[in-house]
Amino acid sequence: MKLLEVVSLFLRLGFTAFGGPAAHIAMYHDEVVRRRKWLSEQEFLDLLGATNLIPGPNSTEMVIHISYLRAGWPGLILGGLSFILPAVLIVLSLAWLYVRYGSLPAVEWLLWGIKPVVIAIIFQALWMLGKKAIRGPLTAAAGLIVLVLYFFRINELVLLFAGGLAVMLLENATRLAKKGEVLSVLPLVGLPVQAAVPFQISTLFLIFLKIGSVLYGSGYVLIAFLRSDLVERLGWLTDQQLLDAIAIGQVTPGPLFTSATFIGYLLGGVPGAVLATLGIFLPSFVFVALSNPLIPRLRNSPWAASLLDGVNAVSLGLMAAVTIQLGMSVFIDPVSVVIALAAAILLMKYKVNTTWLIAGGLVLGILRAAFFS
Repeated sequence: MKLLEVVSLFLRLGFTAFGGPAAHIAMYHDEVVRRRKWLSEQEFLDLLGATNLIPGPNSTEMVIHISYLRAGWPGLILGGLSFILPAVLIVLSLAWLYVRYGSLPAVEWLLWGIKPVVIAIIFQALWMLGKKAIRGPLTAAAGLIVLVLYFFRINELVLLFAGGLAVMLLENATRLAKKGEVLSVLPLVGLPVQAAVPFQISTLFLIFLKIGSVLYGSGYVLIAFLRSDLVERLGWLTDQQLLDAIAIGQVTPGPLFTSATFIGYLLGGVPGAVLATLGIFLPSFVFVALSNPLIPRLRNSPWAASLLDGVNAVSLGLMAAVTIQLGMSVFIDPVSVVIALAAAILLMKYKVNTTWLIAGGLVLGILRAAFFS
């Protein structure tokens, strides 16, 4: 039965798919193209391209696309859930432990070893994505401008959409000029910074629903959106808690977006975890269902391609800006700098899996706790 095949495959991958989106995609290719032959090479590449044209976590959306093509609407729902739920349950368990023991020095030292590794992983993702996303002076300029404007507290959604639209219009300026159309400049207006407000679970759900509906690029861009809403605007999280959430999402299998589960539990217990998870993943199911029949047209559209170029470049700018901010709170001593540099070298030169690096950071934290507690 095709539905059972889909569920069993992605349930297994949900428990074992460490290493981030690139590793996930490689695993899918091995399983559904080489081993099971559910898709041809070209069909797989078409799906991969389509996930870059819609918001949300790319590797999760690939699962939903593949499951839909293999087992129809039941596959779309159950295949996606099979991949997401194992990571959600693992992260929920870690969140429960964090809430109860996270303030103890020993646990803080465990995370002390992981955090510099997380910064190195983000840097490596920036480097690898940058080589593909920066396609010329225009996209390079878009990324750099956004990096600077972020520090002037301009809203990240305004930057994301205005930057992507600007690149699309400028790349197609010749076509527009032939039609006699006029290019207009979009104002980049920041949202006012508000004081901390009381926690509301409905607001939590809407925040993660918004993020899941508009977030392009790598899962690490998630950090920029979370920091803007939950740290700066609402004051519900600290930078330290945000970095801990990203670290937990990285050390577990499955999508990095399960950091939402961790944050939801921190703020609202099990109901908060459930609603945050639902909010951030629900749009992916909707977008895949809507976009799957349109993939051939989207792949050949110059307008969609140029918009994607701009959005990717802007996403990298946001990632870089937030990495700088978080790095300031992580690199508090020479040892943390050495850990990050060593992790970056192992990642970029020796291609060491991120899971092993996270495990290494955890061991360093354990050693520090054992000898300095």
